[in-house]
Amino acid sequence: MLTINRGGPMWRATVLTLFPEMFPGPLGISLAGRALASGLWALETRDIRASATDRHRSVDDTPAGGGPGMVLRADVLAAAIDAADISVDRPRLLMSPRGRPLTQSRIADLAAGGGPLIVCGRFEGVDQRVIEARGLEEVSVGDYVLSGGELAAMILIDACVRLLPGVMGKLESGTDESFSDGLLEYPQYTRPQAFEGREIPEILTSGDHAKIAAWRRGQAEALTQVRRPDLWAARPAWEAPKRPKNTTEG
Repeated sequence: MLTINRGGPMWRATVLTLFPEMFPGPLGISLAGRALASGLWALETRDIRASATDRHRSVDDTPAGGGPGMVLRADVLAAAIDAADISVDRPRLLMSPRGRPLTQSRIADLAAGGGPLIVCGRFEGVDQRVIEARGLEEVSVGDYVLSGGELAAMILIDACVRLLPGVMGKLESGTDESFSDGLLEYPQYTRPQAFEGREIPEILTSGDHAKIAAWRRGQAEALTQVRRPDLWAARPAWEAPKRPKNTTEG
């Protein structure tokens, strides 16, 4: 069960960015947007430039040692983090392609807390000294590079918000899906019964819930072995590998 049972203060995401106008963006629609409007979670965006001290509101400078691009200054970003004045128990994250990959278990941990402060990097990166001085945890959403951390922050926030109580219509919505138990999700079907010569697997309309559960488990295991051998290899040793069943892979 990955849906979070919470008590206490509302879950809040505090985002430090050079482009606060990008928010809430996609977070303002669908599940996350309805939950935001209903007060199930809160979003605070803060402009990093507000902590700049010169008349040009400079936030970056050339890399020490030379090289292309610009680097976000330690003093400006540190001041922006300090001005956010978050409690010590809230995690401080920096969206970065060199960070640890974001996983569903980490999302569940973040959703169970008070909500993170998220720094959205830009340019060639962030001065290492502020990462160390302010205890920023670098987090990656994939092995690719974006123009900035804003879209990555939205991914992280959306993944957390959907686990908060009252956000998804059914509590089970957060349980039987990809990564919830180290497996990819089994194939899904719905009406019509036949589509371009392809039928819904007969077992799914049998009414035998035990057999349906076993079929879905077998499909999830087979898909994981084929598509994500890294996930399959990382499964606990006490779970004896099962012989994969046929999947819907063509």
